[in-house]
Amino acid sequence: MPAFDQNAVNDVGIDDADWRAAGRQAAYEAFVATEMPDDSEEIWRYIELGFELDDYSPAIEAGAPLGDDPLIEVCDTAVTGQIVDGYWIGDDAEAGGVTVGSLARSSSVKPELVESVFAEVGLDDLEDRFALAAESFGSDGAFIHVPTGTAAPGVIYLDVQATQPGTVSFPRIAIAVDDGGDASVVVHLRSRPEDDLIVVPQIAAALGSNARLAVTVVQNWGYATRSMSNANAAVGRDATLRFAEVGVGGLVSRLHLDVRLSGRGSVADIVGAYFGEEEQTLDYRYFMQHIGTNTRSDMFLKGAVEDDARSVFTGMIRIEPSGQKTEAFQTNRNLILSDGASAQSVPNLEILANDVKCGHGSTVGPLDEGQRYYLMSRGLGEQRANRLQVHGFFEEALVKLPQPELAGPLREWIIDKFITAQEAGRV
Repeated sequence: MPAFDQNAVNDVGIDDADWRAAGRQAAYEAFVATEMPDDSEEIWRYIELGFELDDYSPAIEAGAPLGDDPLIEVCDTAVTGQIVDGYWIGDDAEAGGVTVGSLARSSSVKPELVESVFAEVGLDDLEDRFALAAESFGSDGAFIHVPTGTAAPGVIYLDVQATQPGTVSFPRIAIAVDDGGDASVVVHLRSRPEDDLIVVPQIAAALGSNARLAVTVVQNWGYATRSMSNANAAVGRDATLRFAEVGVGGLVSRLHLDVRLSGRGSVADIVGAYFGEEEQTLDYRYFMQHIGTNTRSDMFLKGAVEDDARSVFTGMIRIEPSGQKTEAFQTNRNLILSDGASAQSVPNLEILANDVKCGHGSTVGPLDEGQRYYLMSRGLGEQRANRLQVHGFFEEALVKLPQPELAGPLREWIIDKFITAQEAGRV
């Protein structure tokens, strides 16, 4: 059975470009010297992993793909791609000048372009054991390139699957949007309900001047899957990043998002919706760094937990001394639907400039009794009144999704969780 050792590094990196080979070896040396994280570290506070990475094996090839993806039907796609157990399936594609294909092939054919994305976003700087494992043992994924002045003619849709129990896979997605480019990307993460496996996705996006990029990640892992994701973005002058994550799956699912607003006038709009049940842990660590002047960011996340599920949100807005005239806000609202459920919400501000507008808000609590009373006074039963409250709670986040066509099916997935729990007498 493959192990996380030097032989695995050599095997997976046999066709690496020079820059990738050097980065892979450096990451592996750091990996073997790094322990599994625990809740004594502030960045891992409130979460219990409950497993060891070495109890699993790296995926060395793609398994059999899962069945049809129901979410793809609602998107007006220009390009579709599939990543299975970290490996790109099929040929590369092109639409309207935008290219989408294997990250491994692109790293060989366009080494300088691919290297520039990872160097710019700083993904190689991550130091936790999972990120180092991805740098050491990750081999493939997707590379999206939007050339200067080019607009993708539709959604770029990536179906990312994990299929092999007992393995760890490392799907990597790199996105380069050159000056004036415009693209919309949907990433659907999924696995079978019963498959005990680990996935370490990495998303890196570099936006040039006046570029536009919209990304929605739908986290729909099976309830036996553990996922430790990293998403990093560097946003150039007058560029706009819209990023959303909707989290409904996973036994443990973590997303560490790091956005650098380095260009003057750059913008980041971040939205999230998540719903945990049973023994799920949904963990979000969002960091916004304002470097350029006249930058703007808005983080808006809403979540609910029931049964014995837990959620964690840690948000940080850091405004550098150069980030004058920044506007930055973060909001996190949480519903606790069962006595055994819990939510932690920790917004933070670090302001090193003196001409800024900033704010943050955080709430954790049950459904509103006053709203319930009002709805029941209008003829609704208690279950229906509670259901309507949950629907309205999430609507404010779902209508902000960069791809509005996703709101319909994702709304159903979220509300169905609550209805199922109601009918089983769990809430």
